[in-house]
Amino acid sequence: MQKADPPAYPISSVDNALRLLGMFREHERVRLSDAKDYLGVAHSTAHRLLAMLAYHDFVRQEADSRAYVAGPALVEIGLAAVGHMDIRALVRPVLEELAVRFAETVHLAVLEGGEVRYLDAVESTRALRVAARTGSSFAAHCTASGKALLAALGPVELAAVLPGDGPLAAQTPSSITSREQLAVELAKVRERGYAFNREESEEGVASVAAAIPAGRHTPPAALVISAPLSRLPQERVEEIAQALRAAAATLT
Repeated sequence: MQKADPPAYPISSVDNALRLLGMFREHERVRLSDAKDYLGVAHSTAHRLLAMLAYHDFVRQEADSRAYVAGPALVEIGLAAVGHMDIRALVRPVLEELAVRFAETVHLAVLEGGEVRYLDAVESTRALRVAARTGSSFAAHCTASGKALLAALGPVELAAVLPGDGPLAAQTPSSITSREQLAVELAKVRERGYAFNREESEEGVASVAAAIPAGRHTPPAALVISAPLSRLPQERVEEIAQALRAAAATLT
C-alpha cells in the first residue's frame, strides 16, 4: 500500500510515539535501546515516550527483561479492528453448536495481561443459567478460561503476566491465591488438556475451558462452558472437556 503524503504541520512527539507503536508490528518486545536507535533520539527522550505510552496502557514493561511489550490498550484496539471480528466470526458457529448440545452458556475469551476478556457468548436458554459476560474481564487465575490460557505460557511469560511474589487477589473464598498452588493447578491443566473452575470467580458457578492456540491472524483464545455448580458433576465435566478440546482442535 502506498504511503500517504506527510502532514503539512507534523508534530514530532506524536510522530515518534506512533512510530514506536509501529515497531510492535514486527517485534514482540522492544527495548529502550531499540527505541532510541530506531527513532534517532536521546535515551531520555525514548524513555519519556515509552513511559507515556505505558501510562496509557499502550505498552507494558516486563519485570524481568525490562523490555516493552504491547499493552492492553494496544491489544484491545488491534483486536477490535481486526482480530476480534476475525476470531468471533470464526468461532461463533462453534459457540452456537456447543450451546445447543449442552444447553449451557458458552464463551470465547482471550488473555489480556493478568485478566481474561470475554469476546462473545451464547447464553443458555434455561431459567437457571450463567449470564453472558461479553465485554467483561476477570482475573485470569480465578477463571477456567484464564487458567487454560495461563497454562500455555512459558515461565518467563507467566511471570510477566502475573508479576510479583505475593498472594494473588481472590474473587471468592474458593479462588486460588497461592502462586505455588496455581503452579500445581496449571500443571494439571497441561496434563489433562483442559481447565476447571469451581466457584473461583463466582459462587455457585463452575466452568470448563480449553485453549485455542494462536492462529496467523488471531490471538490465542479459550472456549469455555459455564453452568450452575449443581449441573457440572465430574462425569459431565469430562464430557464437556472432550467436546471443547475437539472444537479447539478443529478451530486450530
